Amino acid sequence: MSTTGTATTADALPTGTWNIEPAHSSANFSVRHLGLSKVRGHFEKVEGTLELADDPTQSSINVTIDAGSIQTNQPDRDGHLKSADFLDVENHPVLEFRSTRIAKESDEDWIVEGELTVHGVTRPVTLDVEYLGTAQDPMGAGQRIAFEAETKIVRHDFGLTWEGPKDAGGILVGRKVDIDIDVEFVQAQ
Repeated sequence: MSTTGTATTADALPTGTWNIEPAHSSANFSVRHLGLSKVRGHFEKVEGTLELADDPTQSSINVTIDAGSIQTNQPDRDGHLKSADFLDVENHPVLEFRSTRIAKESDEDWIVEGELTVHGVTRPVTLDVEYLGTAQDPMGAGQRIAFEAETKIVRHDFGLTWEGPKDAGGILVGRKVDIDIDVEFVQAQ
């Protein structure tokens, strides 16, 4: 790992409260279409707070995602994903993640366990997290810290069971959803 900031290992993480910086963060997903190609998308509105403790394993993270901000570059599909067939944003306007346990694998690699709420259903998930480093913002916006995370979920576990027409057999929308998150935090003032 190469870092351009002051902290080079997780043991040297700067403590305190950190807020997601939305302009440099993304919550992305992909799911198979007809068992073939992947449909990729993201959520445009992600908020959250990271509380970094002296002992990083005692830290916590809380993230809220605006379900209505889903984007796949296809307006009809985006509308369908917002409908009661999938996210049902009218009744479930946010997705939430709350950490329950953080474990260190190495200076860069971490396991973050938590509870993910989608479509009003909460299930445990495990994120593989990579610490990317810290840096001072050159524009004077404060210190930054960045992470990448990934996980897989089964959408049926969250009540997202719409399968679509199956005239040719098979499943229109894959059941497994790959999630990858790139997140940059700025230290709270």
